[in-house]
Amino acid sequence: MSTSDKAWKGRFSGPTDAFVEHFTASVGFDRRLYHHDIRGSKAHAQMLAAVGVLTGDEAARICDGLAAIEAEIDAGQFAWSVAREDVHMNIEAVLTERIGETGKKLHTARSRNDQVATTIRLYLRDQVDQLLDRLHALMQTLVGIARAETDTVMPGFTHLQVAQPVTLGHHLLAWFEMFMRDYARLSDARVRINVLPLGAGALAGTSFPIDRHLTARLLGFAAVTENSLDSVADRDFLIEVTADAALTMVHLSRIAEELILWSTPQFGFIELADGFCTGSSIMPQKKNPDVPELLRGKTGRVTGHLVALLMLMKGQPLAYNKDNQEDKEALFDTLDTLSDSLRALTELLPATTFHRERMRAEAGRGYATATDLADYLVRHGMPFRDAHEASGKAVRLAMDRGVDLAALSLDELRQCAAVIGEDVFAVLTLDGSLAARNHFGGTAPTQVQAAVERAAARLRALKQVE
Repeated sequence: MSTSDKAWKGRFSGPTDAFVEHFTASVGFDRRLYHHDIRGSKAHAQMLAAVGVLTGDEAARICDGLAAIEAEIDAGQFAWSVAREDVHMNIEAVLTERIGETGKKLHTARSRNDQVATTIRLYLRDQVDQLLDRLHALMQTLVGIARAETDTVMPGFTHLQVAQPVTLGHHLLAWFEMFMRDYARLSDARVRINVLPLGAGALAGTSFPIDRHLTARLLGFAAVTENSLDSVADRDFLIEVTADAALTMVHLSRIAEELILWSTPQFGFIELADGFCTGSSIMPQKKNPDVPELLRGKTGRVTGHLVALLMLMKGQPLAYNKDNQEDKEALFDTLDTLSDSLRALTELLPATTFHRERMRAEAGRGYATATDLADYLVRHGMPFRDAHEASGKAVRLAMDRGVDLAALSLDELRQCAAVIGEDVFAVLTLDGSLAARNHFGGTAPTQVQAAVERAAARLRALKQVE
């Protein structure tokens, strides 16, 4: 195929192989960057005019031409060409066709290397802002449900065995804390995204009198990159966001697993809304938790993208290499998957019915107040290890009788420890166990109520900072 429409055609005399042209093209997936590419090009033209490399009229013609192309792409009327390789060359080539020689001047003092790096940073910055909004909405949802469930008793688990009673509100706030850390990580990553590489050229800078700080101001970047080589070679910021996304997906997967378990007849803690489930093609009784299962499954996909990006970069010498074209599909799918997954959970949770009586009943089945009995014995002067043993004997006695600890008689309990008095029954109830954990971060309902209000205040503070 002819090289006549290639930006690099001067060096070549032979045509590009048809398969190679298809193999090396990225316009099929990087066209989604067009808004950000055009924005970067407009700022570059304005800066070139400010330093006298372009005239004001030339910069205006370029910006008007780019605006027209952007409107055409928005309307779905732009003809993308694989022969022009990528989103950047497609736009520049059409611009030149339409405004003539002036269009050819746009690429003065820049390379596709720093152009691509700038475009992806602009795009990723906006995407991170959208993900932060998604996380914020999900955390607001959790706080709202937790506020309504501060007194709802449920079993807490370790090793998936009943451990101690907690409240549903306390459990939901544990999910909230996961996402607050995710929010903080993404916010921190945004700082490193928000640095302008334009002006680095191919790798060594440019001989033109550019003003990189002016370009940064025009594009809203907080700073400019320090080293031209690193500017075009760096993809750390992209990998960092993917790593943050993978960890957020792990959190979504853990929550999804709990929802799946809780929705089974064996647990019976929740009923997922019909709109978030499907049935079986053969078993009429089935109601499958498809949305949580997909949240769980998509986590492996995003984690795979992280590994792919790490492997992509590990063997590359400085500066830019064609390998880096492979960063975009992994990044794009990561961002799309995380955004959709956050939305799915945000919409699923308010539509979920919580079976409070079943949760409370199950909390009373697993001798969840055994630790409270041990604590009681310690407060009556017994060393903890002895108290632990005595409490274990009480559990064994209750198991043999097929009853809960609170159903044992005082005489039976005293067989395990003589210091036990009538007041022991206050700590053996579920409500007594919860009330006893009345400290900052504990599961006592009063503490959960306070934690809900602190969480709501933290969310308000996040928006004020923005």
